[in-house]
Amino acid sequence: MTFSPQILLNEPDVHKECYFHLNRQEMVPFVPMSARFVLDVGCGAGGFGQQLKTERGITVWGVESNRAAAALARERLDYVAADEFSPSVDLQGQQFDCIIFNDVLEHMYDPWTALAFAKEHLTEAGVVVASIPNMKLFRIMWDLLIHDEWTYTKSGVLDVTHIRFFTKKEIVRLFNGSGYLIDQIVGINSERQGRKFHVLNTLFRSRVSVMRYLQFAVVARPAAKEEAENEK
Repeated sequence: MTFSPQILLNEPDVHKECYFHLNRQEMVPFVPMSARFVLDVGCGAGGFGQQLKTERGITVWGVESNRAAAALARERLDYVAADEFSPSVDLQGQQFDCIIFNDVLEHMYDPWTALAFAKEHLTEAGVVVASIPNMKLFRIMWDLLIHDEWTYTKSGVLDVTHIRFFTKKEIVRLFNGSGYLIDQIVGINSERQGRKFHVLNTLFRSRVSVMRYLQFAVVARPAAKEEAENEK
């Protein structure tokens, strides 16, 4: 079994696909300041890792299954494996202080196994940092419930290449079920909402406030054996 975020039969043109060039500045603060050796899974053209290197002077490796994007990333990062994130990837036995999945896990058939595999390459105090789309986004739910629409798009929450879909609660289950404890989970990239959302949020006493966020940012660490038992 492989855990590649790349599921298209033909690789997209890296020069035309904006995903490969997103810098994801909003995710930088979630990477621990103590991290000196970082792995960016699905690193695209290496923009995010390059930011980390520039701002913090750290070592950043990448894994990217799109070979054209991996070639660009090699010009920015310290090492890039043009491969899927699976046991076959050549990480040279390295351990990382932080492994990053920026909008990657939802592209995988088996994100649980990918997270379990990541644990094998974390240092003792290492963490996983991830950004995951919020399926409970208000406009997605409104279109589904009111207009009976569930239309895939080239990007966004309903990206045609997404295989898995998560709410905040399901993200927690994903990480807990993969042997992690979540240190932080917060909504990011809030969409501007109209009157319908504010009326609904008022009626439900702010309980639907998470429906404004495009994604959730997660920081999680492997659970110790006794902690994992307590989570069951």
